[in-house]
Amino acid sequence: MDRDQLVVDKINDVVSGAIEEIKDFRGERTLYIKAGRLKKVCQLLRDDDDLEYNLLSDICADDLLPEFPRFAVSYHLFSIPYSHRLRLRVRVEDPDKGPQSMAAIWPVATWLEMEVWDLMGVRFRGNKSLRRLFLPEDWQGHPLRKDYPLGYEEVQFSFNWEEIGGRKPHPTE
Repeated sequence: MDRDQLVVDKINDVVSGAIEEIKDFRGERTLYIKAGRLKKVCQLLRDDDDLEYNLLSDICADDLLPEFPRFAVSYHLFSIPYSHRLRLRVRVEDPDKGPQSMAAIWPVATWLEMEVWDLMGVRFRGNKSLRRLFLPEDWQGHPLRKDYPLGYEEVQFSFNWEEIGGRKPHPTE
């Protein structure tokens, strides 16, 4: 039996109705999981002797603006004994009521969830360590969101050097 199909069959047998959608793209399988069943699915994937997804390699989030639900959180799993990759994806309607923390299953999730919260603003229920990881504590907003304002400095070229040079602060004597 195909390992991808084995995963789907096991999830359907043990956590009935957890899979919303299955997408295959370029040899990678993504399972869209209902948020309320994510923890049970992850526990099964880690603990089942036929699956053994014992490595959570990454958690990341996407801002799908203007779609609704606006956010999606992806969990990148790897089974070391079976050398097999799997992606779980959960749609998030409200970033303040995001998915449940997976730190009890994979301790590294604490840090990965912190990164997602810092840059995208998706909270993980049960993670008591959510704090700024990359940005200063007083930073406002989450810079990877599509509606985050872009800040930039206009580049000085030979055709606009006088205009830009006139706005730059220069030291006085």
